[in-house]
Amino acid sequence: MAGAYDASLPSVPDWLNKGDNAWQLTSATLVGLQSMPGLVILYASIVKKKWAVNSAFMALYAFAAVLLCWVLLCYKMAFGDELLPFWGRGGPAFDQGYLKAQAKIPETVRMFGNGTMEKEATMPFFPMATLVYFQFTFAAITTILVAGSVLGRMNIKAWMAFVPLWLIFSYTVGAYSLWGGGFLYHWGVIDYSGGYVIHLSSGVAGFVAAYWVGPRPQADRERFPPNNVLLMLAGAGLLWMGWSGFNGGAPYAANLTASIAVLNTNLSAATSLLVWTCLDVIFFGKPSVIGAIQGMVTGLAGVTPGAGLIQTWAAIIIGIFSGSIPWASMMIIHKKSTLLQQVDDTLVVFYTHAVAGILGGLLTGLFAHPDLCVLLLPVPNTNGAFYGVNGGKQFLKQLVGAAFVTVWNVVSTTLILLAIKMFIPLRMAEEELGIGDDAAHGEEAYALWGDGEKFDATRHETQMQQFERDQEAAHPSYVHGARGVTIVL
Repeated sequence: MAGAYDASLPSVPDWLNKGDNAWQLTSATLVGLQSMPGLVILYASIVKKKWAVNSAFMALYAFAAVLLCWVLLCYKMAFGDELLPFWGRGGPAFDQGYLKAQAKIPETVRMFGNGTMEKEATMPFFPMATLVYFQFTFAAITTILVAGSVLGRMNIKAWMAFVPLWLIFSYTVGAYSLWGGGFLYHWGVIDYSGGYVIHLSSGVAGFVAAYWVGPRPQADRERFPPNNVLLMLAGAGLLWMGWSGFNGGAPYAANLTASIAVLNTNLSAATSLLVWTCLDVIFFGKPSVIGAIQGMVTGLAGVTPGAGLIQTWAAIIIGIFSGSIPWASMMIIHKKSTLLQQVDDTLVVFYTHAVAGILGGLLTGLFAHPDLCVLLLPVPNTNGAFYGVNGGKQFLKQLVGAAFVTVWNVVSTTLILLAIKMFIPLRMAEEELGIGDDAAHGEEAYALWGDGEKFDATRHETQMQQFERDQEAAHPSYVHGARGVTIVL
């Protein structure tokens, strides 16, 4: 075929599938939009007005810092050659020869006991550059989710040090173990698109970080209203729609699994949102936008471990459980537990991501369908407990995988924060906590005067008003124009 479809063109090697490459780049862009601007907008609007700039900046900084660290070192730690059974050998991923070659995850090759090859390494039909960027977007959103637990009080300088350290010593371990050919991957633990690697790890790490950083001031804990509910919905909408790339891009191809995953993802999110909203109406008498967003997130996180491996009716069931169990853990168990109440998880990331992620992983161990597993998974004869005798073993594997990710994040996050604390305070000073964005960044989110203060002309006099008063004193006949209107909020 001639023109752009000619496989002999220098930029179109014979292994390149343009459709797969286009879909993978689209998926990567969708996942990137979840973070920038999705979570930037959501974080900025869901917090108290005085923390809007700081919350948005934490997400913005993490997105940029993760990308640089990813290509310098971390991509190969997560998807490169083996260093340890749970960690890859780090190195740069920016050489043009490396990035132009066909994508490959070397440690995903499977061998029989006699040394013969059982399954070749994963080699999608697009270049390494596409794979490196796609996986970066997952690393970025995971780190940004951790920030949700410490909004409103973490020292921004401590956060700037935390991001690269946590990426190196925590995220890459989970990614390599479950996706990059590590011991959990070869053992057969299912994590289709990040229920454990992303949601469980970010929820646990966020909870641990919230413990070590300490709580917000009591006034903020008692009253922390969102400053812009409509912008919250805009950020949440980007998060929801971006999830089609999140789970649709996981098979590394525009194939059957991708289509099933996209449908299941959206269906679970819708079901969970409705369940959460109904529970709010039943127990509190009215629905809330924040509750609906939390239900949406738990439905998305809950279906992620098995989105392309379960039947659509199972996605509805996962949505029901994702909308009810995290709700109960947040509204009932949290309020009855003194220990849980001592940890100030600002955006309840532990419940919306860790609880939902582990719940989805365990339900995948029950509902994973053998006909769908064979299309994607490396270990033969993999299926959920409801589809054969091996299902019980699969459920046990899911438990072990969740335990490993949980313990590793507790230990690594603790050590990282204690190391940072030796040089940088983890928490802002009390004076800065009382002021907010202006103390942390010298900026405020909205150019609006008020916040309940009475207007004081001596404090808020403009340069033009001073000029006009000076003119009146010098020239009694001077007549000034309209001074405008002061709106007291």
